Amino acid sequence: MTVGFIGLGNMAKAMIGGMLAGKLAEPSDIIGSARTGATRGKIKETYGIVVTEDNQQVAEKADILILAVKPQMFEEVIPQIREKVKEDTLIISIAAGKTTTWIEEAFGRTIKLVRCMPNTPAMVGAGCSGVCRNSKVSDQEMELCMKYLGSFGVAEEVPERLMDAVGGVSGSSPAFVFMFMEALADGGVKAGMPRAQAYRFAAQTVMGSAKLMLESGKHPGELKDMVCSPGGTTIEGVQILEKSGLRASVMSAVEACVEKSKKL
Repeated sequence: MTVGFIGLGNMAKAMIGGMLAGKLAEPSDIIGSARTGATRGKIKETYGIVVTEDNQQVAEKADILILAVKPQMFEEVIPQIREKVKEDTLIISIAAGKTTTWIEEAFGRTIKLVRCMPNTPAMVGAGCSGVCRNSKVSDQEMELCMKYLGSFGVAEEVPERLMDAVGGVSGSSPAFVFMFMEALADGGVKAGMPRAQAYRFAAQTVMGSAKLMLESGKHPGELKDMVCSPGGTTIEGVQILEKSGLRASVMSAVEACVEKSKKL
């Protein structure tokens, strides 16, 4: 089975790395296209896959075709490849905002289509992907798709109406988390900690807190309360965050991402 990638950016690299690490494909089973020779050369050197500048070649060969270009590129790329895609090819789109209906209409014919919204932690095998499908994708095909998408993190099937929310909660939010970690480290630096060490402490704490929540199954509010001793240091900090509107700001940021996704 040949897996094709149109676009070889960060998400494509994460997916390719996961598939190879999980022994779901050999390098010779994967073909990808990119505009620049520099990108193609780097991908070839790193992963050993087949590379080309020809999107049509990828579309012709792929049994699973992954559209890994930006949403703005779909109107250019799909007309190039729609006549080359085989009838039984499973197409996976990772573009924000482009619905299954929009993509089907762009192809102008019946296709087997899966939408996936991964995030950048996929680059280290810790991604979180929301996935939905159209009516042409069988349960068996979806099972195979989820195996591939699960090779670089966690993948969960959701109704398509929630895909914009997935983009806000997990697709865009790593940027918010990185901002929070940077701010934590800045606070440590202000208190006298060396910056490199402050970054390590902040990153490990965020990672450990997420792991604790996932593995304990406890509500985040309960875990927060466990840290807040009566009259202690943590509740003082929590009060400042509440006064500053941390929760409302994060909710508004997610809402802004969702609304932008709907307009793409």
